[in-house]
Amino acid sequence: MADGRSIEDMWLRRAFFLWLIPAAFVLPLWLFIGWIVTGANPWALLWVLLSAPIVLIGQLILTLLVRARGTVRAVRATSWTDVGVLGAWHVLIVALGFFDDRWWWPTFAATIAVGIAALWVSFQQLWREAKPGAIVLRTPQGVAYVPPAEDVPAAADPDVVVIAETRTPPQP
Repeated sequence: MADGRSIEDMWLRRAFFLWLIPAAFVLPLWLFIGWIVTGANPWALLWVLLSAPIVLIGQLILTLLVRARGTVRAVRATSWTDVGVLGAWHVLIVALGFFDDRWWWPTFAATIAVGIAALWVSFQQLWREAKPGAIVLRTPQGVAYVPPAEDVPAAADPDVVVIAETRTPPQP
């Protein structure tokens, strides 16, 4: 694989891939359930009403960005970076649902920061794979990303012929 992990480790990445869409609905629902179960004050409901739609929309956007990548679509599994960053964001959202006044505000700030980082990381991964000349290599072990080559060096041996492929854009 591209990240050096074995094929046996892929079950977690595939499970996370399948969790992304349900997470968009389960996590905001958890905020409401957590508010009810913990008996948080009525002002906490205001934060639930403000943050639940943001979590829903944010998770749907992140899911679309992750699933738009060719490597994710090819193996139906997220990258380990996705599992780490989005998993951390999901854990923080679940922690918010416990509404403990001692650590709710720092957790809220961390949730916002990690959510922004998840968006940034998802855009970076999508951009890296969508560059012109980027190649996705399918191997028996999975999918690997091959970055575009800079320049083809000239052959040092005079008996070797190097043919460089040039790409011309299609004429309109």
